[in-house]
Amino acid sequence: MRPLTVSSIGACAALAFTSLVLFPTAGESPRTSLLAGSVTDAVPGSTQSLPLVPLAAESSDRAPGAAAIGLPARDVHPFSLVGVVWRDPSAELHGTVQVRARGRDDGDWSAWQDLAVHSDDAPDAGSPERGSTDRGSTAPLWVGDSDGVQVRVTPEPSTDKAPTALPAGLRVELVDPGADPEAQERATRYEGEPAAASDTASAVNTGLISEDGTEIEPLSKEATEIESAQFNPELSPAMRPFIGPRPGIVTRRGWGADESIREKAFKYTDTVKAAFVHHSATGNDYRCSEAPAVLRSIYRYHVKSLGWADFGYNFAVDKCGRIYEGRAGGVTRAVLGAHTYGFNNNSMGIAVLGTYTSTAPSAEAVEAVAKLTAWKLGLYGANPKATVTLVSGGGKFAVGSKVSMHVIAGHRDGFATDCPGAKLYGQLTTARTDSAKLQGR
Repeated sequence: MRPLTVSSIGACAALAFTSLVLFPTAGESPRTSLLAGSVTDAVPGSTQSLPLVPLAAESSDRAPGAAAIGLPARDVHPFSLVGVVWRDPSAELHGTVQVRARGRDDGDWSAWQDLAVHSDDAPDAGSPERGSTDRGSTAPLWVGDSDGVQVRVTPEPSTDKAPTALPAGLRVELVDPGADPEAQERATRYEGEPAAASDTASAVNTGLISEDGTEIEPLSKEATEIESAQFNPELSPAMRPFIGPRPGIVTRRGWGADESIREKAFKYTDTVKAAFVHHSATGNDYRCSEAPAVLRSIYRYHVKSLGWADFGYNFAVDKCGRIYEGRAGGVTRAVLGAHTYGFNNNSMGIAVLGTYTSTAPSAEAVEAVAKLTAWKLGLYGANPKATVTLVSGGGKFAVGSKVSMHVIAGHRDGFATDCPGAKLYGQLTTARTDSAKLQGR
């Protein structure tokens, strides 16, 4: 996440699996035009995409004394996650982006909250994902069940005191994660029946997943060492691999990913040399039971709002320490993600759900990062306490330059960003030490 001058407070299927662009017609109130027949509760998640407009000088929506565009307070279809996007993914937004949301249960408006302005959680330059549908964006913010929104975007003053130009095509994206679309199917179709081949995302994890397809079950260290032999065929039987016990992992089926909205082909890199740790910057106001809905929202934001192939991160971790499968392609495979601009090749990205600029991550979350990296890096022979040389694909470092960094690195090590927040970044030394111990080093 790239906060620039704002704080780090922190995708989308609609009917026919397209982003839903909703506008009131003449004579209709916003609530009438937005809610009458445009989205139904039967749709497993949706996105409302609304253009931002100039705010009147006397408007209470404006920040005091600043030119701004935004969205006046209005009724909208229920949503739980909000972000702002713009047309050009290479354009940076120099300014502040703030939102308020109205709770659906109590009708109260929240205080203004900043969205982290960034452009670095993204596919690398030259990647097929950076095509005509790719967009620039803020980090999304989890606001919970809401039915009203207000937005203001205030540019930084330039050197001549005139407002800095904002990127073209600014829109607010309101994401409803929907109910878990697989919950009922799991309860009926997969009772007592293996689900490994039920879809391609599950099939690539064949032999690892539970009977209902919702979890990859943990293994002992001994069993993991035996299993890992297939990834290191050059090791003799007498050589003991350095690898941590396989942790339990909630699968994409387990958190309710809608597999119909992602690109069908999986993309891989050669190996996994490093793990980049991120915070999602979606805010800390979520219950652990809501983590699957947060993931479904981020997924829809990445795919439908930003135009990416799939969920950007390879794995996610919630504040209770649960680990989740991210981008599809197989948890043991070297899946190409879209998490650290310039360094997506031969690496994996782990997003800790929450914002850790001034809030410390839970011990459970840090422990989960250690467990996950001890296992996944161990599959590819990487030492969590070591350094590694990676080749930059652009961004903070020139294209083609060789960069030395920790095997377990923070996002800020690969890009000019605050991510994963000072408090989480400060815990990476502990994660490296614990991960190496779990590997038996």
